[in-house]
Amino acid sequence: MMALAKKSGEGPISLKSIAKEHDLSEHYLEQLIAPLRNAMLVKSVRGAYGGYMLAKEASEITAGDIIRVLEGPISPVEVMENEEPAKRDLWIKIRDAVKEVLDSTTLEDLANYEDKGDQEYYMFYI
Repeated sequence: MMALAKKSGEGPISLKSIAKEHDLSEHYLEQLIAPLRNAMLVKSVRGAYGGYMLAKEASEITAGDIIRVLEGPISPVEVMENEEPAKRDLWIKIRDAVKEVLDSTTLEDLANYEDKGDQEYYMFYI
């Protein structure tokens, strides 16, 4: 998704070119793109110059949108109703904090991230 966001406006991008540029398996990318297309986050273009592109602006897609499509609901653990109240409340707070960060971080934010050298290094695998 970040590769598509970074090349937004350049037309459709082939999975083969993304796989080559990022040293990934094209087969793996094919498995990821199907649910993203079904969720209308990406669209495919057929033909000799076809490929994939974002279905909407990168600023309108959040990390939470992508993770929910590829991984399911966002929850570090399944919260049990019969759990000790303090533990349950802690896990609910953690879940809500993670959701807040993911839902407030756009694909545009991730694509425009630059390592300044004085920050912790982040690896964004979505």
